[in-house]
Amino acid sequence: MAKIPRTPKAPKIQAKRVGNRWAGPAMMASAGIGLLWIVVFYVTNKPDTSIPLITDLGSWNLVIGMGFIVAAFGFAMKWE
Repeated sequence: MAKIPRTPKAPKIQAKRVGNRWAGPAMMASAGIGLLWIVVFYVTNKPDTSIPLITDLGSWNLVIGMGFIVAAFGFAMKWE
């Protein structure tokens, strides 16, 4: 049997994948907002201080602040 000459295939050029550029800033912003929310809650948690939203929520402020921090971990998983 005679060998059949084969033409080499051209290599496939893959486009460079760009990561989620929004995830890093969103992670930092979410973590900062969560930390700031908790700090403001603790600093203003005095009987003579009355900030409308923070005073009305009471201890739920910790849940909200931690929710922002957990969301930051979610954004960290999207970051490349």
